[in-house]
Amino acid sequence: MKGANVVCAVAVLLMAGMASAATVWNPAANGIFPPATADWGVAANWTNDVPGVADGKAVFNVPDAAECVVTDAQSFNQFVQGDNGPGGVIRVMDGGSLTTGAVWSAVGYNNTAHMIVETGGSVTFGEHMWVGLQEGGPGTLDIIGGSIRVSEMTGLGWDNGTGFVNVIAGLLDLHNLHPTDSIKEGSVMDVRNGIVTIDGDHAWKIDDYVAAGRIVGFDGQGTVNADFDVRNAGKTTVTAVHPLEPFPSTEGSAVPPGEVTLSWTLPDPCVPGQQVPVDVYFTDDYYALKEFEDPASIRVVRASNVTSVTVTAVGQTRYYWAVDAYVGSATDPVYGPIFSFWVGNQAPAVEISADPPAAWLPDGNDVSLDGTVTDDVTENPATTWSVVAEPNENTAIFATPTEEDTIVSFKEVGVYTLRLTADDGEPADNIGTAEITIEVFENSCEAAKSLPDFVPIPGDLDADCKEDFLDFAIFADGWLDCNALDCGE
Repeated sequence: MKGANVVCAVAVLLMAGMASAATVWNPAANGIFPPATADWGVAANWTNDVPGVADGKAVFNVPDAAECVVTDAQSFNQFVQGDNGPGGVIRVMDGGSLTTGAVWSAVGYNNTAHMIVETGGSVTFGEHMWVGLQEGGPGTLDIIGGSIRVSEMTGLGWDNGTGFVNVIAGLLDLHNLHPTDSIKEGSVMDVRNGIVTIDGDHAWKIDDYVAAGRIVGFDGQGTVNADFDVRNAGKTTVTAVHPLEPFPSTEGSAVPPGEVTLSWTLPDPCVPGQQVPVDVYFTDDYYALKEFEDPASIRVVRASNVTSVTVTAVGQTRYYWAVDAYVGSATDPVYGPIFSFWVGNQAPAVEISADPPAAWLPDGNDVSLDGTVTDDVTENPATTWSVVAEPNENTAIFATPTEEDTIVSFKEVGVYTLRLTADDGEPADNIGTAEITIEVFENSCEAAKSLPDFVPIPGDLDADCKEDFLDFAIFADGWLDCNALDCGE
């Protein structure tokens, strides 16, 4: 009865959503026709302004409409793609985002529809996400480096439709998954290089969907793994592994920029002992590899029996690569799937020097700190000075704690450790730090003695770092003193 109540409630929501006012995607009225694309945020591309201005519901059902590209942040109530007419293509690009209200939205309501979420793009479903809801044409959702968050239920083919979700790269973050209805027969979720996360423990549901062939890895070539870890925000994580064991691949920690070694295992040849040459392709343009129109321009290995190649990768970039193998069959080469990985930015490089290198009380308690910060993303990372260790609280004070170069004042004798942190604002690997240790002495002489190149003055008999009358007095006080065995002769 609980499942029946859920379905009934969803049906009511469907009816309520369809009854609301709508603005329809029609860029032809603005003089834009395929193959040109049109921007979601331009009012003239809609029948009644941009969604959320006059009407909160966005409808896509005009035949042969130009592709809709999302390039900035858009918030509205609902979108229905493929609503009694072809839904066309919505492409959420780098810097673009779609955020709906607390009502269901559909990629393919009862007609064909295709949504693509590229690197740097995001979509937030305020309630249910339906992909291919009803009969009439499949709904397809491709996540190519972007991210999607679903606040309530997810359904592929939920109401007798057909839906396909391809997690090519990026993140699909779900709130809930029905044990039988979230991926209906004929619908498929294909997990490749990306990650699927689900709030709570849904590992057993994933296993059931895998057994039914409704969740696959790398178009059925790979192995799907589901893991629930209460320490990972109480989420179930779904990933896939390909038999070629590519590295780097799948989401996770970012690969640092610079030289990156791509590696893989070779498939078995048709004739045992025979070599397996491979072609390897590498690019930051997913479609250059997918469409494969100019393979020579992105080929980094040509018919060689190797298991790795080193390439150069730039920070803040997603790369795609593939391995095609010649196993000695009539169908050579065997085309491998597209693998992907993200290159993070280089953390800012931070260096510190101090002048003078030691401090003393009371006159030398101000020390000039020279911080040097370099970064590959921005010329001016945010910098902050902080105290890591000090004899007592608040005994080291920075004059300008957010500037690279500053003056620090010490109030007590002791050892101080100071840190300069630089943050370039990027989402991963963005913190660079350096530390310096300074000892504060009672006076300048003790500070000088701490330096490695300190050389005592021969005539400095009282070790106060200066040769003066006091040293002479010490010397004179012992004038003609003798402690030899023949002093009396």
